Formats: sequence, C-alpha cells, structure tokens
Amino acid sequence: MGSKTRAQGRQRWQRIGFSAALALTLLGVEPAWTTRAWSQETTPLMTKMQALRQSDQRWIEIDLSSQRLIAWEGSTPVYAIVVSTGKASTPTRTGAFAIQTKHRQARMRGADYDISDVPYTMYYSGSYAIHGAYWHHRFGTPVSHGCVNVAVDHANWLFDWATVGTPVVVHS
Repeated sequence: MGSKTRAQGRQRWQRIGFSAALALTLLGVEPAWTTRAWSQETTPLMTKMQALRQSDQRWIEIDLSSQRLIAWEGSTPVYAIVVSTGKASTPTRTGAFAIQTKHRQARMRGADYDISDVPYTMYYSGSYAIHGAYWHHRFGTPVSHGCVNVAVDHANWLFDWATVGTPVVVHS
C-alpha cells in the first residue's frame, strides 16, 4: 500500500500506507515519540503511546504544538491532518483518554457560543470532543474553546474509522 496526498480546499491531508516515517516527513510532522525530549524521559503519556504502538489497536494522537492529529493502527499512521485546538484562554486538556460517545450531529453551547448541528462529534473527556468545524477554516491555529476542530470531510473519515473506546492521546 502506498501513500496518497490530496488537497481539499485549503486543507492538506495524507492517507498513509507503508512508511510511517516518510509519510509524516511529507507532512512536516515529527511525532512526539521520536523527539529527543521524549526519548530521554519517561512520562505516563509516553508510556501509553509506547504501549499503543506495540499493539494493533486503533488510536488517535493529537499534538498541540504542531496542531496535528494522527490516526494510528498500532505503530502505523493511517491518516494525518491539520487541526485547530484550544486557544490559550480555553486550552485543550492533555492526557490519555478514550472516545466516550459519538454523535453524527451535536449542539455545543458555552458562555459565548451556541452552535447547532456540529458534525461528527466524538466526546473523549467530558465536554472535550473531536468534531467537524464548518464555521471556520483556520486549521493549524488554536481557535477553539478546548475541542479539537477538524475540517468536516476529515471529521467524517475519523468518525467512521474510530469506535467508542478508541484511545485518544493529547500532548504538547
């Protein structure tokens, strides 16, 4: 299986097949688990990611520093996209979680927003979710109230690929 790059609108995505390192390099992403900082220390998140890489389980990595989401099957990345996470005043929580519930559409409300029909919503920790965002195209920039905003077509793919219980690892 090869890799396939496609531009959709202003969003660039990578469907990854045979070579994790090559595919991530094409995206300009160095996964956190390959960096020197992660290799010199052991953290609970690093331990979780290592265990997931040694399995054949599907899991999702969200890298806040690069604003990237990578869908993995064990140690093989199968999908990588640019996302928008929480802004400084409403940050995305870091940690190891799992998809709790999935909704094709959801209403999201907060003190300064009320958005109906949020597509492909997957809650992974309380009110924190991975979901489609049709109201902006600022992917790659933290703009959310803490959720992980994904272009709608990518959110659809992730929604179909992930199940309730799929691990989600969020790190900076």
